[in-house]
Amino acid sequence: MKSLHHFGGKALPEILTKEYPGRLFVIEGADGSGRSTQIQLLGGWLESRGFAVKHMGIKRSTLVSNELAKAQQGNILTRTTLSLFYATDFFDQLVNEMLPALRAGLVVLADRYIYTLMARDVVRGTDRAWVRNLYSPAIIPDAVLYLKVSTSQLVERNFHKKSTLDYWESGMDLGLSRDMFDSFTKYQRMLQLEFRHLQKEFGFDVVNANRGIDAVQKELRRRFEELLPKTD
Repeated sequence: MKSLHHFGGKALPEILTKEYPGRLFVIEGADGSGRSTQIQLLGGWLESRGFAVKHMGIKRSTLVSNELAKAQQGNILTRTTLSLFYATDFFDQLVNEMLPALRAGLVVLADRYIYTLMARDVVRGTDRAWVRNLYSPAIIPDAVLYLKVSTSQLVERNFHKKSTLDYWESGMDLGLSRDMFDSFTKYQRMLQLEFRHLQKEFGFDVVNANRGIDAVQKELRRRFEELLPKTD
């Protein structure tokens, strides 16, 4: 059994026990970094090893995900409203999905976690101390791996996947540039800089994801393997 720890030492009232047998692994990275592909492969690998797997990620809460998606379509959300929307989405999943899975001994694979949410908020001008306090009840993962990809690669991969760039992932709400391509480049560089601060503060690992899928997957498995619960 492992003890549950929180970033700020403050537990949510819904958390009744601090002991759990499961594991929480987080994959961070921008759109186009290969997160979804790597998590899908990791899930299959873990299941082949006999582990039950639970997936979670941003904008997947049954409580607010649909409302958040609809609100973003209008491109009129204030920065604070956007921040609190995502925080609600995260904590709803934490209480109702993640914690029950960890108590049941599952391996939870998170497709992004509070690090992305904090980075986005800070880049949009939110006070760092306010953001850290907001997410202080979040539980500390067993491992966090940030897939770092060059900005040029991100542009290429996003165009290949969607043939366009996303308004919010391009930071168009920040007024960085009227040109979406230029705004995307500037916004992603700002996020990467903030992730450097987060990496120094929280000590997670950075993985070179400019490489091929197999090379990245091999490294992820190697890093997670030693942290997995022992099976009979």
